Amino acid sequence: MKKSIQMAGAFIGVIVGAGFASGQEILQFFTSFGWWGVAGTALATALFAFLGMNLTTLGSRLHATSHKEVVYQICGKYIGVVVDFVITFFLFGVAVVMLAGAGSIFESQFGLPAVYGSLFMLIITVLTLMFNVHKIISAISAITPFLLLLVVIIAIYSLFTTDLSAADMDMLAKKQTSGAANWFLGGLLYVSYNIAAGASMLAVMGGVEKSEKIAKHGGILGGVGLGILILLINVAIFTKIDQIGGADMPMLLLATKMSPAIGVIMAIALLGMIYNTAVGMLYAFTARIVPLESKHFKWIVWVIGLAGFALSFVGFIQLVSAVYPAMGYLGFVLIISIIIAWIKNVKYSKEKILIPK
Repeated sequence: MKKSIQMAGAFIGVIVGAGFASGQEILQFFTSFGWWGVAGTALATALFAFLGMNLTTLGSRLHATSHKEVVYQICGKYIGVVVDFVITFFLFGVAVVMLAGAGSIFESQFGLPAVYGSLFMLIITVLTLMFNVHKIISAISAITPFLLLLVVIIAIYSLFTTDLSAADMDMLAKKQTSGAANWFLGGLLYVSYNIAAGASMLAVMGGVEKSEKIAKHGGILGGVGLGILILLINVAIFTKIDQIGGADMPMLLLATKMSPAIGVIMAIALLGMIYNTAVGMLYAFTARIVPLESKHFKWIVWVIGLAGFALSFVGFIQLVSAVYPAMGYLGFVLIISIIIAWIKNVKYSKEKILIPK
């Protein structure tokens, strides 16, 4: 069970980044639909658990070292090429969002120009990739439990100090910018682009675990954990929607309203999660393009990083609302393929049981 819990924590760490932990993604894909956002949360939780279970289990079964092996196994030779490309491209897109998110934190919390935050994140991310990436990512992942604790505290505070009625919350929430047409599509899109971004790491995490059972439980627990986080952040934003609607970093603003000290702690935790995600995404993207042992790897990382830095000027909210939904639709291919592969596997298992020995 200990290994499954560790894997679940890593699963959550992969998915939680600037948009998730700050509340911006939750605002657009769940809170903006009012009370129906709770139904969207339930849908997302079930899908995260199901998809996480399948990706980690298959990764363990194939002893995967990259997402390519798992993707080709699930999607086949031809569709696999497309999905592999989409996942690889999306790794870069998420890295850009992380750089923009760092800029937003510097601007909103420390009163500094956003460009300083994005440049700071770019430099430490690229420099990290010059050294031992895995050890540093493992160390920075220790921030996750503190972030979870902060989210719980903020959610409880918001719930018990709100001045809004249920009807007012629903009305104000529905005035916010939405990332989808309705709550059902919002939940699907949210899971879709997160799985597209996290599939690579989930497959590798499963690949290093010999026991399929441990990998399976890790995927399920991670999905449920993500669902609980979504619900807590949704509650916090929903109950204080009159104060934080339209903010780049809703959860950071809430933390600051509670106490300036809590706001600073939250900002540091967010920067840590952004750093963790940025390193993982930029590393995976570059490694997919050029071999790690190549002498060109280091300067190509700088080129890709600078390209991401330039694109981060589009703005954090704009990137979340434009990049994520677009890639989410493409991520549907991966979800459908996983479901089909799961159905085939269940059917095969039943037929195997029915065959007399």
